[in-house]
Amino acid sequence: MNNKETGNSGENRCCEFLQKNGYEIIQRNYRESSGEIDVIAIKNETIVFVEVKTLPNATLDMLQKVLNTEKQKRIVKTAKRFLINHREYSNSYLRFDVIIIDMPGLPPVYHIENAFTEV
Repeated sequence: MNNKETGNSGENRCCEFLQKNGYEIIQRNYRESSGEIDVIAIKNETIVFVEVKTLPNATLDMLQKVLNTEKQKRIVKTAKRFLINHREYSNSYLRFDVIIIDMPGLPPVYHIENAFTEV
């Protein structure tokens, strides 16, 4: 599998996991000039912006490098653009989560709620 196929497979598993846990998927691969958000979901009036990382050969150090402060800023900025364009969610709570797929030493689907906030 190439990187794109691995990423798509991870995002599919992420969405299945979220749906099994009561989330409704609003959108996948939301793109703006500021960046991309892999999955946008809602549960209990909370909009959840999810970064999905499929890392079958990674370590926690590698995870920190791929989800650095710059990446977090891009996700937050893109989330703000989403909310401007989708006013129906303006009264919702917001959360930024990370879901890690297939990283050694972690469960196959590892969900980190409130992984980061606006930096």
